[in-house]
Amino acid sequence: MIGFYNYTVIITYLSVVSAALGMYLCSQGDLKTGIFFFMFSGLCDMLDGPVSRTKKDRTDTERKFGIQIDSLCDCVSFGVQPAIIYYFIAKYQAPDSTVLHRIAFVLGVMLMLAAVIRLAFFNVSEEDRQKTEGTKLRKYYRGLPVTNVTWILPLFFLTRYAVEGTTFVIIMLVSEALTAFLFLLDFKMPKVHGKKLIPVALAAIAVFVGVCMIKL
Repeated sequence: MIGFYNYTVIITYLSVVSAALGMYLCSQGDLKTGIFFFMFSGLCDMLDGPVSRTKKDRTDTERKFGIQIDSLCDCVSFGVQPAIIYYFIAKYQAPDSTVLHRIAFVLGVMLMLAAVIRLAFFNVSEEDRQKTEGTKLRKYYRGLPVTNVTWILPLFFLTRYAVEGTTFVIIMLVSEALTAFLFLLDFKMPKVHGKKLIPVALAAIAVFVGVCMIKL
């Protein structure tokens, strides 16, 4: 079989499986469980880098494969998946608003396109960076990494405590448009890694608990 199937990429593959479950559940109206699998995809992405670096005998081919498969999986998990979730949020939270459904579709296409462009740019710039800096961890990203959508979407979803229906959907769609814009905006964003990921993970858990307690 072609490809690699060692422990350094299994977590990356698991992110796509989780994304498929998240999209399916949201299509069935189970938004909260769908968002759980969406955030789980984010957790997989947070872990796959540190896990892959524990394998000291990776060949250059395995390393390159890991970079490519990570971006391809990110395209599904953090490009396609959030676009689908946003669409079904509009579909189920404003069922009678055809206009919002169409806007959600258009913004979904924009989000996916922005994610693809962002990931392709990252691959090229990362390859250039490693030629001069080696494989040491980067300190900054240019633009918003696509994985950040896994906390932006749930965070805005918490506004459901205060508003509902059309107003809630509009807020969600604004957050989608803003996310797509930030994917492509050229600014420096510090890379968080190591122990700094602990408060990020705790914050994500708090947001998810908040999502679970929402009554839809």
